[in-house]
Amino acid sequence: MTTKEMIKAFEAVLFASGEPLSIDRFTQVFEITPEKTVEVMEALAKKYEENDGGLKLVRLENTYQIATKTEYADYIKKAFDIRRRTPLSSAALEVLAVVAYNQPVTKSFIEQVRGVDCSSVVTTLIEKGLVEERGRLELPGKPLLYGTTKNFLRCFGLSDLGELPPLPKDRNGEDVADLGEQLTLDE
Repeated sequence: MTTKEMIKAFEAVLFASGEPLSIDRFTQVFEITPEKTVEVMEALAKKYEENDGGLKLVRLENTYQIATKTEYADYIKKAFDIRRRTPLSSAALEVLAVVAYNQPVTKSFIEQVRGVDCSSVVTTLIEKGLVEERGRLELPGKPLLYGTTKNFLRCFGLSDLGELPPLPKDRNGEDVADLGEQLTLDE
C-alpha cells in the first residue's frame, strides 16, 4: 500500500471510530512500524491544513482523532442544539490542577492540598470526563488513585501533560517543589 493510499485508509479508520485511536492500533492494523504510523498521520494532518476545511487532526499523547476546528464550535452547537455547559467552578479548576500536576493522586492528597473536602468536585470532574480512576494505592484501605483523561487534554488544547504551563515560583524565586514532597499522605 502506498503512503497516499495509507493516508486515505487512516482517515477512513479515524472517521469510523469517532474516538481517539492509538499509534499501536494503527501499527497492528496496517502492519507497519510506529514511525511509519506517525509519518502517515503527519501527512494526513498536513492534508487537512492544506485543504483549509472545517476539520483537523489532533494528537492526544499517543493517539490521534479527527476533530472540528474550534472556530466552528458555535455552528456545531446550534446544529445539534447543544446547550452551553456551565463553566468549571474555581474549586473544580483547583482540583483539576492538583490532579494534572501530581497524578496519580488520592482524594485525601487533593484534600490536603486544598484544605477542604473535595468529594463532590472529584465526582463532577469524573462525570465530565476530565478525571478518571487510575487504580488503588497499596496502603491500608487501598484508596483510589485519580488522573486526568484524554478528554482533559482535548478540552484544554494539550497534546500531552508536558505542555502544562510551569508551576509558579515561591517567594524566594525558586520553582515550587512537587506538592507530594511537601505533604504526607494520611491514608
